[in-house]
Amino acid sequence: MKKYLFILLMGLSLSLAAQDKIPVTEEDYGNSRVEMADAMRAEGKIYVVVAVLVTIFAGVILYAVRIDQKVSRLEKEILTDGTEVKKHA
Repeated sequence: MKKYLFILLMGLSLSLAAQDKIPVTEEDYGNSRVEMADAMRAEGKIYVVVAVLVTIFAGVILYAVRIDQKVSRLEKEILTDGTEVKKHA
């Protein structure tokens, strides 16, 4: 039953579109301006976007480093204690 429902929903989703297709013209190929970025740069908001992205990226990197340190510590404990892991309070 789930298989048939899945196939039905997948078939219906293929016919749906988020927006209509817009034909690409020759003018589009020569367009080198990004209006949203130009407006954000003019208003100074692009720096806020960059700051948020750098903060998120730094947080992810810091999280990965901390997890690696914890896993390394646990691996070292397992290797020195055999199969028994000490409990930390």
